[in-house]
Amino acid sequence: MHYREVATEREFLCRLDTGGDWRAQLETLAADEGIEAAWFTGLGAVQDAEVWFYDQETCEYDAVTFDEPLEVAACVGNVADLDGEPFAHTHAVLSRPSGGALAGHLNAATVWAGELYVRAFEDPLVREHDETTDLDLWL
Repeated sequence: MHYREVATEREFLCRLDTGGDWRAQLETLAADEGIEAAWFTGLGAVQDAEVWFYDQETCEYDAVTFDEPLEVAACVGNVADLDGEPFAHTHAVLSRPSGGALAGHLNAATVWAGELYVRAFEDPLVREHDETTDLDLWL
């Protein structure tokens, strides 16, 4: 296990723009505000979504696209530097009108309505390649 203490620098409440991309708007906030490390939570609704699932055997993401309105029952993630740019590592639980849920790494989604709480940290987080998982992880 790797860990370190972090200090909170700033906090933001955000309302995402309808029609924009959920994750891209988070990354734009980070770039505009100079946020190099943050934790966020959110909720809302999207018009469609591309969700990735990481195959631990092949060490590759499998994408699944949902072209339908979905509720964002929960969204959580962090912001860190990846190759010199803010990267919002975003996971979400999305639900259908039937109440059925799907979840995974939210790569992209068209916002219908979105509200976020973002807590920025003083010290940056930088993602680096991890040989064991073949993922870019921070710390």
